[in-house]
Amino acid sequence: MERQEYVKLHAVEDEMWWFRGMHANLLAAFGRRQPKLAGNLLDAGCGTGGLLAKLARALPGWSPYGLDADAAACGLARAKSGRPVSCGSANQLPFADGSLAAIFSADVLCHRNVDEVDALAGFHRGLARDGLLVLNLPAYQWLLSEHDHAVHNVRRYTARRVRRLLRRAGFAKIRTTYWNSVLFPLMAARRLVGSRPSVSDVMNFPRPIELAFRGIMRFETMLIGRGLVLPYGGSILATALKQ
Repeated sequence: MERQEYVKLHAVEDEMWWFRGMHANLLAAFGRRQPKLAGNLLDAGCGTGGLLAKLARALPGWSPYGLDADAAACGLARAKSGRPVSCGSANQLPFADGSLAAIFSADVLCHRNVDEVDALAGFHRGLARDGLLVLNLPAYQWLLSEHDHAVHNVRRYTARRVRRLLRRAGFAKIRTTYWNSVLFPLMAARRLVGSRPSVSDVMNFPRPIELAFRGIMRFETMLIGRGLVLPYGGSILATALKQ
């Protein structure tokens, strides 16, 4: 991403309703399918470290690591999370075969510098047997917008396409759900109307809106944690096993 987008991400990812919701959903999905034995855990495309820090706090006994292509973001992620972070590409995962018990990857396969096929092949290679992959991806190509351009996203997905990609990469027991469903009409309207060129939606909203949206996200996280599959939304959450 552009440097200004990393600066914005670093400033708001701990408080903004969308990041809080995504991180909670990723942890809820992980909790439903958590491997029996703790081990090495990778946040592939960790950005400035918000999710990595939450993984370190929420999963005692695990050994979280970060990976990002931007050296400055890696430095911020190390400081924020207190965890080791490597500078490298998801296209060529710099971890030994079978060395990871779990991999998280949030909005990485959609990036213009990431080859989705190579990245998923690397995730599969790096996971140990019965290792768990947890993905978040933006939904619906027709929603590609100025936000996506600003953060260098070139692809958005459907749940069916995500399942197909995961099967082709060798993953099994794939589960997908959409999320950001309640607010989806507002999101779609905002994206379709458009925003300022090359400006992302990464920002803190006024406090009353933030609190209301956080409450909606907590409700959706509760549903996801109970295994409910949401039929549409602005993002897709997927889990899959290497067998």
